[in-house]
Amino acid sequence: MDCNSFYCSCERVFNPSLENKPVIVLSNNDGCAVARTDEAKALGIEMGAPLFKIKDIVKKHGVHVFSSNYSLYGDMSRRVMNILKDYTPDMEVYSIDEAFLDFSGFKAKDLENYAREIRREILIQTGIPVSIGIAPTKVLSKVANRIAKKNKFQSQGVSSLLDVKIRNAALCDFDVRDLWGIGGKSAKKLYDLKIRTAHQLRDANEYLIKKQLTVVGSRIVQELRGISCIDLEQIVREKKTICSSRSFGKPVYDLNELKESVANHVHTAAEKMRRDHSVARSIQVFVQTNPFKNVPQYYNSATIELLSGTASTPKLIKQAFHGLETIFRSGYEYKKCGVILNDLFPQKDAQMDFFGTYDSLRDGKLMSMMDALNRREGKGTLKSAACGVDQFWKMLSEMKSKAYTTRWSELLEVG
Repeated sequence: MDCNSFYCSCERVFNPSLENKPVIVLSNNDGCAVARTDEAKALGIEMGAPLFKIKDIVKKHGVHVFSSNYSLYGDMSRRVMNILKDYTPDMEVYSIDEAFLDFSGFKAKDLENYAREIRREILIQTGIPVSIGIAPTKVLSKVANRIAKKNKFQSQGVSSLLDVKIRNAALCDFDVRDLWGIGGKSAKKLYDLKIRTAHQLRDANEYLIKKQLTVVGSRIVQELRGISCIDLEQIVREKKTICSSRSFGKPVYDLNELKESVANHVHTAAEKMRRDHSVARSIQVFVQTNPFKNVPQYYNSATIELLSGTASTPKLIKQAFHGLETIFRSGYEYKKCGVILNDLFPQKDAQMDFFGTYDSLRDGKLMSMMDALNRREGKGTLKSAACGVDQFWKMLSEMKSKAYTTRWSELLEVG
């Protein structure tokens, strides 16, 4: 299951006047197009196209442009995935807009009609259009999904490759460059071997493919042959690191502004870590200038060890500031900074020591209260004073829509 032009579809849900109109969503700092509707694609807007290069197209054709609104997209994704869980107990959430569903044991059902029912229910409950591909393996289901998405009206958003004859015909017309797991370099190697279609790759010598594309290529060949060898990943692996970083909306020269930004990144990363019931044994802070600009260049980072591990935002901010002060150099035009929480482990396994300032019961209660308040009232409602107020350095998001589903003050108003 793959949501169609997901970010753009989320914007359309709360602004129906955008239906059948060209819409794009931009990356951080309003840089490049990272989501496009079919109407925008038809105008020649490429994925990753910088906004300044497509301004003429945007103006001429009245393209609706939005800054990325991750709080909205994340919440809409959660709603879609929750609906999917009602249809099968075995599911892998692959990305914010994509999931694999295992229908083993559903053989008595008409899976195409079942998929259409799922698609219809998601559309009714969330307003998000999706495409569903059905096949014996993950790789083939991705092929089927792409076919469903490419031929929306004919397929009605659902495509099945369970029938061998239909599968063979589909693979004959499917370019290896579009296969899941085949990157640009791998595609070039296959082209050099005169392997241009998924059908040719399926029938290729498996040992030759393994030699060229390692075991990953061998598995793709097996999957194309209908032999499932890429398992469904239902267990979420524990994170060992959490990173939070962003480019600035304007050049930053001042240490205090850098500190504000670092404090905000610590808030974001620490909240994610506590959500996983983890603590960090070290924190890394880094700064860098703009490598694409003709200015003096500088990059540096500092890592601070935390003996007993902590999940306390104030303690992490304090340590991050120590690191930042050691690497800051005046006279540079800083473009980006960030923090990385390293060596994460379960909070229940945290041990006290004589020399470390471990998290007390009071620290835990304080963080729990802050997280609960921010969940209820909206992200950033309660923050450390170190995060600042004006935040002139913040990334650009001049065309950002409201947080319709996650902030009470921005609920959709219907006149």
